[in-house]
Amino acid sequence: MNTAKPMYRWEEIRWKSVQQRVFKLQKRIYRASQRGDGQAVRLLQKLLVDSFAAKLLAVRKVAQENQGKNTPGVDGFSRLRNHQKLRLAQELRLSDKSKPTKRVWIPKPGRQEKRPLGIPTMEERARQALAKLALEPEWEAKFEPNSYGFRPGRSAHDAIAALFNAVNQREKYVLDADIEKCFDRIDHQKLLDKVNTYPTMRRQLRAWLKAEVMDGRQLLPTHAGTPQGGVISPLLANIALHETHLKKKFTTRFKGRNQTLSVVRYADDFVILHESKGIIQMAKEETEQWLNEIGLQLKESKTRLCHTLISDGCQNAGFDFLGFNIIQRGMNPKHTGGYPGTDRKRGFKTFITPSKEAVSRFKKMIGELIMSSRNLSQKKLIDRLNPRILGWARYYRTVVSSRTFSKLDGYIFQKLRGWAVYRHPNLTIGPILSKYWGMNRGLGWKFITSDNRHELARLSSVKITRHVKVFQDRTPYDGDFDYWSRLVRFPTITEVSKVLLRKQAYKCAYCGLQILPSDPFELHHKNKNRENNRTSNLEAVHMHCHDVIHAKAGIVVDQENEEPDEGKLSRPVLKERGGQ
Repeated sequence: MNTAKPMYRWEEIRWKSVQQRVFKLQKRIYRASQRGDGQAVRLLQKLLVDSFAAKLLAVRKVAQENQGKNTPGVDGFSRLRNHQKLRLAQELRLSDKSKPTKRVWIPKPGRQEKRPLGIPTMEERARQALAKLALEPEWEAKFEPNSYGFRPGRSAHDAIAALFNAVNQREKYVLDADIEKCFDRIDHQKLLDKVNTYPTMRRQLRAWLKAEVMDGRQLLPTHAGTPQGGVISPLLANIALHETHLKKKFTTRFKGRNQTLSVVRYADDFVILHESKGIIQMAKEETEQWLNEIGLQLKESKTRLCHTLISDGCQNAGFDFLGFNIIQRGMNPKHTGGYPGTDRKRGFKTFITPSKEAVSRFKKMIGELIMSSRNLSQKKLIDRLNPRILGWARYYRTVVSSRTFSKLDGYIFQKLRGWAVYRHPNLTIGPILSKYWGMNRGLGWKFITSDNRHELARLSSVKITRHVKVFQDRTPYDGDFDYWSRLVRFPTITEVSKVLLRKQAYKCAYCGLQILPSDPFELHHKNKNRENNRTSNLEAVHMHCHDVIHAKAGIVVDQENEEPDEGKLSRPVLKERGGQ
């Protein structure tokens, strides 16, 4: 990478103007794609890719906002200085080549096996971000409304809300499906044909798909799949799996009976629901046939056919999806609603709770963290636990979680009691509890430091808040900022952040632009005192705006991200920050 200093200064870039220029083109691409004007889409995409504003935004996304910004590729570059960022933007071009990706192995949650990531160089990441800026609006106009994974303005909580809507009125059979090694086996030629973009973009996409992988000192070829860990990988995977919903295929085959067929997809995991077991079995056959056409297949060990209400000899009622358990339980008809269009009572209720596997994984993580912190002070232990406790609770706050939260609070108490006893083997339990809990200070069973300044968070303190599902085919590219401002799209953030966002009308306090669900944001301390966390001293700003604020003041910002990627417990992409 050329490190010579450019003529301009990164700190002086007017990001509001940059974002407005890029979004204006993206909105036009989205509208052209909506009306099926492919020629206009290609022309506008070329304009965007050649735009210096888009190149600046692409570099900012990978160098400042992406969670993996500090992970180097094969060239060893990770943190870029401001003049290097600007130079990279000035030299950014699509081409027909790609540097190798660096293979990094990360553990799968709750398992011994590991998953490979392919980390591109910083330059390739910026190039991928530029391509994504052009391609994503086109495909957001095409994607089916039942697809929720790795799309702007959509989340795992939308997928769960869609499942609730699908089963709340009637009990149904379910095909809970998982595609085996989806990211590794997608057919390159069929994917490129499906993208159907202009020649320069196609050559660049092909180069990324065929990029060699550096595993240790060994350089390996790539014959299939999308590079897990790349900025554009989730979009390409969504394009490959577009139209896996079966309603179009079933319209002529089953005529009127397909009306209640529901499909909910999150990345490579999807669920098909229908009242007829026979139709679900046919849906599985159709799905397997379609996947074979693009080089994929279902993973039999993770694919099951069950019922939401009734258990049979080999399958329990209900199913797990994205860390949640969806099940129906028989109830006194007096306490349930009726079937649509009839006076007959349902006799069941639908419950969505944290899955047993998710709870078990959380308990294991908390137990191991406390065990490894035996020599840490109480304050440091609290600092380590709080982000994990609150992150997990905020993810599950949108469903029936109160009982689970209370039980887990009890589990954490027992683990902390063991931690405290280990530190003081010569004391009886009474003095130990008094030292670490606030009983003798009138604070009850709070795990709190002696100066009362640092307190352990409780899961049960997180208020249950129902999630408002995104409406059908809405997308941030439609430009309806009023809709996105009214829709609370930040289920995993703190209450303080929610209060500030509402107060600011979901606009950044620095640049005045909307803070969208896909925008990383942070809370800025106006008087520079990070100990003063009163709302009067805080304001919500875009992450890059926060960088500018502190750069002008000569302050280094601590940008540790504490949000867990619980939304997709086994997803292999680098997740952009949700910010706090």
